[in-house]
Amino acid sequence: MPVRMCLADPVYAEVRIHQPMDMMKRLLGEPLLHFFLLGVVLFLAYGVMQKPGRSDEPGEIVVTQGQIEHLAAGFARTWQRAPSPEELAGLVRDHVREEVYYREAMAMGLDKDDTVIRRRLRQKMEFISDDIAAGAEPTEADLNAYLQAHPDAFRVEPRYTFEQVYLNPQKHGDKLARDAAQLRARLNQGGDTVDPLALGDSTMLEHRFTSVPVSEVANQFGETFSAKLPELVPGQWQGPVESAYGVHLVLVSERTEGRLPALAEVRDAVRREWDNARRLEANDRFYQELLKRYTVTIESTGSAAELKKVAENTAK
Repeated sequence: MPVRMCLADPVYAEVRIHQPMDMMKRLLGEPLLHFFLLGVVLFLAYGVMQKPGRSDEPGEIVVTQGQIEHLAAGFARTWQRAPSPEELAGLVRDHVREEVYYREAMAMGLDKDDTVIRRRLRQKMEFISDDIAAGAEPTEADLNAYLQAHPDAFRVEPRYTFEQVYLNPQKHGDKLARDAAQLRARLNQGGDTVDPLALGDSTMLEHRFTSVPVSEVANQFGETFSAKLPELVPGQWQGPVESAYGVHLVLVSERTEGRLPALAEVRDAVRREWDNARRLEANDRFYQELLKRYTVTIESTGSAAELKKVAENTAK
């Protein structure tokens, strides 16, 4: 026999009330609903971020034969073989995907206030300036003038051939000056009969150095030692000469003075530096021409003098 329930029945009323609430809770917990709501939010945000006046008409992407050849050439450089038809098709698909994302990102203004993108665009502008400067061939007069104007960049360093005997200050203490004088006299008086290797204190340094540039001497012994070498008379033991390790008795047997080389000796180096200087000058001229199109306003809380200095430096 069917059972009838009255709406006034409190049990039945409670069931009718609780069922919609349970369904709402289950619905709010559904991941699909969350995904749908997120899609709505992104769609609305996209509409807000679109540039004013942008057409909703679909754009046209044309992949030219030249671009396809460029993609294939890049693949060949990397893998040392030509791409298969399937691989080439994949490269083209990836190129189209990149173009779509690029255009949509630009339309949404994602390039704004991005330090990495700003620096990359600056580099590309400088590459354009480099292309303008490239291709000019310097004359002999150009290179020689650059060499004469920048002698320190190409000067041949002085070179020294010398021997050294090391004295450890900690070992000799207050007797260091006396011991150094006695050892110097013994070396000069003994001549070839005295073996310098058997004298002095132990050290990891080489005993003899042959035709060493003065910069290398400074790297090994320190600036104080290298600066003293020009004062030493070749052919006799002298010192003590201080270094980063202690003191040394030094015998200079040969010294080659520094000089400015002829252009033929350093042509390649001069050409590289000339090209680089020309590139930097072209970049600066290019920037100065672009800067003329703008009025630069620099806001600062500093003094007027500081603000003027910043403005002057910005215009350089």
